[in-house]
Formats: sequence, C-alpha cells, structure tokens
Amino acid sequence: MADIRHYSLIDQLCLGIDQALRSVFNHPNTSGRAYPAEDVPMLPQENASQQRSASIMRINHAGEICAQALYHGQGLVSRSQKIQDKMQQAAIEEGDHLAWCHQRLMELGSHTSYLAPIWYAGSFAIGLMAGLMGDPWSLGFLAETEHQVVKHLEKQMHLLPEDDRRSHLILQQMQQDEKQHRDEAVRAGALSLPQSIKQAMQWVSGIMVKTTYWV
Repeated sequence: MADIRHYSLIDQLCLGIDQALRSVFNHPNTSGRAYPAEDVPMLPQENASQQRSASIMRINHAGEICAQALYHGQGLVSRSQKIQDKMQQAAIEEGDHLAWCHQRLMELGSHTSYLAPIWYAGSFAIGLMAGLMGDPWSLGFLAETEHQVVKHLEKQMHLLPEDDRRSHLILQQMQQDEKQHRDEAVRAGALSLPQSIKQAMQWVSGIMVKTTYWV
C-alpha cells in the first residue's frame, strides 16, 4: 500500500475528504466479500419486529462509520508503515461491515443514522489523537475498541427478533472479524489502556447507541 505520509498536504486532504464521503454516504472501500445473508430467504416480519431489527442494524451501521473514521485518523498519523498498512486494511474490512449493514437496512425499508457526519467527524478526531500518542498506544486503542465492539455485538444479537436470521448472520460475521482485529492488534504490540480511558470509551459508545436507535 502507498505510504500516505509521502503525499503532499493537498493529496492527504483530498484522500481524507474522499474517505469521509465514501463512509458517510455508503460507498466505502471494501474487500468485496460476499454478503453473509445472501443464502438466507428474506421472510416477512411483523411491523414491530421489522422496526426493531432496523433500529439495531442502524446502530451497527453507525458503529461501522465510527470504525472507519477511527482507522482513517489513526493511519494518517502513524509513524510506522506496517501499522499504517494495518489500519488501512482494517478500514477496508470494516468497509465490508458498513456495506452489509447498509444493505440490510435497505432490505428492512429503513434508513441510516441522520447523524452519520457527526459520528464520523468525532471518531476521526479521536483516531488522530490516539495515533499521535504513538503506535503502541494507537494499537492499544484499536484492541480495546474491538474488545468493546465484540461485547456490543453479542448483546445486539440477543436483542434481535428471533425471526431475523439475516441480520443475525451479518452481526455474527462482523463479530468474528472484530475478534481477529483485536487479536492482531495485541500481537502487534498493543498497550493496555488505563481503566479511565476504557470507561470513557464505553460512555461515548453508550451515547451513540441510545441516540442512533431513534435517529
């Protein structure tokens, strides 16, 4: 992958804008992996069940926008080409998740969060700050983020209506990928974050979840 640190300031700005627009407007860079639910029949759901599924998938779509922004921010300021490549690859895999969540929302006749630009901007800023702390801390932030996402997805799968097999398979595949990202970050030298930062991350995540369920 190209070392974006060798790009001019204008090139980096254009790349950043392109990445942000792709993420917010549902055209992310992806690896092209198959849709996890493609072989599952799309059965009709009762209205209340369908709305619940849509709200849950909207939360996860917003979470993937945040993940894109975090990795874009961290990769931009990374001091290591190896870590920079890892962040770029993680963002592409999270792009798969973003595309899957968007497709499922369209199947459910719903919409993505209207606050997507805010989620992206805030997460990008956090990613920049984490990256500027140095690669071991940046990897620690990645590992803790994915650890919390794995737990979040477990909860979300239990909250899904029992008749929504398609959404369940999507979240299941996402959870497997997040576990892999977490483990790779740990093997690459991630430092454990202070408990206060972990709690702050949980608090911010909680606000996003509660807001995005409705908006």
